[in-house]
Amino acid sequence: MGAMWKARMKKKELSLEKWQKMVSKKAARRKYVAFSKILIATILSLFFAVLFLLPTFLTFTNSFMAQSEISSNYGQVFATTDTGGKVFISERVNLKFIPDMVSFSQYNTVLLKSPDYLMKFWNSVILVVPIVIFQLVLATFAAYGFTRYTGRIKEIVFFSYIILMLMPFQVTLVPNFLVTDWLNLLDTRWAIWLPGIVSPFAVFLLTKYMRKIPATYLEAGQIDGAGEWQLFSLIALPLCKGAIGAVAILVFIDYWNMVEQPLILISDSNYHPLSVFLSKIKDAEIGLAFAVATIYMVPPILVFLYGEEYLIEGITYQGGIKG
Repeated sequence: MGAMWKARMKKKELSLEKWQKMVSKKAARRKYVAFSKILIATILSLFFAVLFLLPTFLTFTNSFMAQSEISSNYGQVFATTDTGGKVFISERVNLKFIPDMVSFSQYNTVLLKSPDYLMKFWNSVILVVPIVIFQLVLATFAAYGFTRYTGRIKEIVFFSYIILMLMPFQVTLVPNFLVTDWLNLLDTRWAIWLPGIVSPFAVFLLTKYMRKIPATYLEAGQIDGAGEWQLFSLIALPLCKGAIGAVAILVFIDYWNMVEQPLILISDSNYHPLSVFLSKIKDAEIGLAFAVATIYMVPPILVFLYGEEYLIEGITYQGGIKG
């Protein structure tokens, strides 16, 4: 009996050891698969990050090239025929990331010698900042109204906002031109400000966000004696801080890069933003364009870095309040 018992125990120990080895192999395999997935995802993320950042890096480094070096590398890209048409590129374009000799002549021209570029930069600021501020003010009030009050008329108006938002800007550009002409606002900054301020984009996003605020919070405020202004300013706005920040960043970047609006609605080039200059680069201005583009990228980058937390919260967070 003792020998049989020992044999059974030994057999059980062997089977237990075999089971443990099998479990450890499965665990090691799962770890290997998980590590492989993380490695592949990291490599793909790095590849796409480098791919997306490559134009920005190229613009920054090429802004320190001399005009002669830029013309020799990219001159054929911007070359035109006598009739103004594009020249066929018969040779491979030389993308050069490191200049042969660092030159600050482009920045010297943009910042010191020619005030026209700085004037266009401040034109961009003057055109965009009021649009961002007043569009957010109007959108927060409109979104609160769409959230608080129900009715068929409200739904029809909100549906109209969605239809307008889905239309490309080129579709509404002619009506905007006709209306601003009727109001005698053509060739003024109001021709850019007014359509931008009443844009439905911010209203739509903030309405969708405000509707996720639990109704119990607003009801509790009403029980405590709060009026509509207190409900709006003390409850709705603080809970939508992330969404407001995200919308502000998106609206700023959208209008910072506008080209069609000033070209159609403002004929005086002295009121054009810097984005219009970048859209009409000539052969002799390639070097300046790199320096201007580098300066022009600074405000959006600073806005993004300052408001990155709000942007992520406003896009990813789906609730009205954090627990």
